[in-house]
Amino acid sequence: MPLLLLDLDNTLLDRAGTFRTWAADFLAEIGAPPEDLAWLLSIDADGLTDRWDVADAIRDRYRLRISSIDLVDELTEGLMERLTLDPLVACALRIADDCGWVPVVVTNGTTRQQDVKIRRTGLDRYVADWVISEDAGVSKPNPRIFAMAAQRVRMRLQGAWVVGDSPEADIGGAAAMGLPSVWLHRGRSWMESRFRPTRTAEGIIPAVATVLAAAGVARYA
Repeated sequence: MPLLLLDLDNTLLDRAGTFRTWAADFLAEIGAPPEDLAWLLSIDADGLTDRWDVADAIRDRYRLRISSIDLVDELTEGLMERLTLDPLVACALRIADDCGWVPVVVTNGTTRQQDVKIRRTGLDRYVADWVISEDAGVSKPNPRIFAMAAQRVRMRLQGAWVVGDSPEADIGGAAAMGLPSVWLHRGRSWMESRFRPTRTAEGIIPAVATVLAAAGVARYA
């Protein structure tokens, strides 16, 4: 029973699409022009910008009287309310489980936020466990967080695959451990020269199919 080590945001859950929806709604609510959506998406930087910095940028641009605390809460809750688990992703995880794989989420982020995402969307019903960097005290791509994920389900890393959208955090972590990986390219080109993913895929569903197919070929080679 091999491990399937899975990223959370923009891998299992569509964080980018959800933020875009929230941002469009928010801008409409405050009367900002629709063209400002591109600006807000660039400020968010695919979730890499700290939420407080995003809130401050919004307040400064639109001279809002709302406090940074309230705006951060609005951003966080707005995302949580709109975030859903794609039924096809749930089906892919179920298939992986039926094929003998053990799906475990390995994610960077705050414990409260990431834990709420996993539980509120119902993703917790389709994975064996999850490890969050704040709680673990170590972040991807450090191999220790992947080792902790294996320990949580009492398994070894041997034979595991890593799936995620971040070249550095996910694929870099897999390379550091000598594990095969699938990079979710999301329309991007691979730019890293130090390492490469074993496979690439457009999204999590073809990624899971790729892992199952590759493992099946390896088993009978």
